[in-house]
Amino acid sequence: MTLPQSPPLMPLVSESGVLKSYYSAAKATGATTTTTTTTTPPTRPAPKVVPPSPLEHAPRSYGKRLEEFTPTPLSRPIGLPYPPEPGQNTGIDNRTLKQRRDDFVNYEKHLERREQLKSKFARPYFRDWGNMKFHKGKTFVAPPRLFRAEPSLYFPNLYGQTLLKNEGPRDTTPALRGRVSVVSMFSSAWAEDQAASFASAEANPALGALLAANADRAQRVWLNVEEDPLKAWLIRLFLGGLRRRIGEPNWGRYFIVRRGISDEIREAIGCLNSKVGYTYLLDGECRIRWAGSGPSEDHEREGLVKAVRRLLDEEKASRES
Repeated sequence: MTLPQSPPLMPLVSESGVLKSYYSAAKATGATTTTTTTTTPPTRPAPKVVPPSPLEHAPRSYGKRLEEFTPTPLSRPIGLPYPPEPGQNTGIDNRTLKQRRDDFVNYEKHLERREQLKSKFARPYFRDWGNMKFHKGKTFVAPPRLFRAEPSLYFPNLYGQTLLKNEGPRDTTPALRGRVSVVSMFSSAWAEDQAASFASAEANPALGALLAANADRAQRVWLNVEEDPLKAWLIRLFLGGLRRRIGEPNWGRYFIVRRGISDEIREAIGCLNSKVGYTYLLDGECRIRWAGSGPSEDHEREGLVKAVRRLLDEEKASRES
């Protein structure tokens, strides 16, 4: 008994020729073919390309001490290359016991932690105070105009306690997304006064009137960053006075941030001095479209009002299109 011979295949001339020869041979012998399909999981959009920092020569709490420094206007956008998401930068350790044990016996993790501690302990304690001699700590001058949306970078998600009663800590991104936001970021009463010189109704009445007239589309947000446990406890002790000063409509937009702001985040958003107040203008997608630092100047307050008005016009145009 002789076995039937398989029909010959055509030479491997091209991909289409190979497939045609294979299927013609299978049809002649009565064989069946199985087609395997693979699904590619959706990929997140690639992060934006981050240009070199425009604050490369600004004074910092680490590195070489500067003897002279004059702040200049921001020439390029600042921020993170990826959009913020709730749950990021909370400072909460969500590792399981097994993961913590594995990290504890991991020598590479020990080396990484050692470098972090060395960098922290090597910083002069009063360097930030010493850098206040440069134009009252002003790190940069606000840009003369709004950054375009496409190259603009993102403001990070932070996590903190609001002034709302009987409410736990929450993420900042849900409060910022979908509205034009003027964000004041500070860590002391001195820094808070600097940020207020940009955005408070007393220092900038034109901005206050604009925000009040567009309360459904624009807002002001406060980020009180206090990583020192004792100072954070004092803030919580006087929450009643803080609530009266801020006003009940703004309780949900005042965040007391205890942890989660790494050195990388500070570098990205230009927050280089913890004793200085910073002001950021964000669009509805949490992109930093304008920023200011230290005490405001007349042209910076006027520029902030123009930038907010421009963002409101952009938002209205995109909604109508």
